[in-house]
Amino acid sequence: MIKVNNVEISDSAVLAEMQYHPAASHDAAFHKAAQCLVIAEVMRQQAIACGISTEDYQGTDYIDELIDIEVEVPQASQDECYQYYQANPDKFCTSPLIAARHILIAAHPEDPQAREEALNLSESLINKITLHPESFGDLAKQYSHCDSAKHDGQLGQLSRGQTVSEFERQVFAAPLGLIPRPVETRFGFHVVWVDQHIDGELLPYEHVVKQISEYLDNRVQHKAYAQYIEYLLSEAEIEGIEIDVSGSPLMQ
Repeated sequence: MIKVNNVEISDSAVLAEMQYHPAASHDAAFHKAAQCLVIAEVMRQQAIACGISTEDYQGTDYIDELIDIEVEVPQASQDECYQYYQANPDKFCTSPLIAARHILIAAHPEDPQAREEALNLSESLINKITLHPESFGDLAKQYSHCDSAKHDGQLGQLSRGQTVSEFERQVFAAPLGLIPRPVETRFGFHVVWVDQHIDGELLPYEHVVKQISEYLDNRVQHKAYAQYIEYLLSEAEIEGIEIDVSGSPLMQ
């Protein structure tokens, strides 16, 4: 039996809560749901102790008022924001750009024979292009299953997010010229020639300081809330369950 300061949390309440906490097993889902209800009950009791009428709110909306009263959350300073900017330049760069051509040899991901044949053909085309680079456009017209075949395989300028991740991951990291191995994606195998690569540029601090401040404030806020709930749980008499605050559904 689960109790919080002698207030019982029934099995039926936990079972009703379980629908919001999918897990690998029934026991794991039950435990997640029970944790959430224990934390909610601790905070409900604390709200009442602070003079907040929980009946005046819908659901657990009273928690916002409780947090405002009880938790002091520091704001990130300008120095902290600038230090984060200097330590994480990759987070504040414009997307790099590439110009590339490709020949797509299509093959369904669940057809092993088609995948093997597409790989072999892609490797053969790479060998031909290595010997005769000027043949890329003609081979694209002849073999590629992409609309870009009409334009000698030209994809134009690409930034991150415009293509599937498995293509992007390999092509953006490749040096200029013909990639010596086929690039495998969910669509099949690609013969790729990178014509141009333009690195991303670091955005000015003034353009991202608001974003950094919000991120750091949210991170500190999350930590402050977790510490507050840990304190409430340490002061409460809880029976029938062990609580992991950091992994609780309410904190997430």
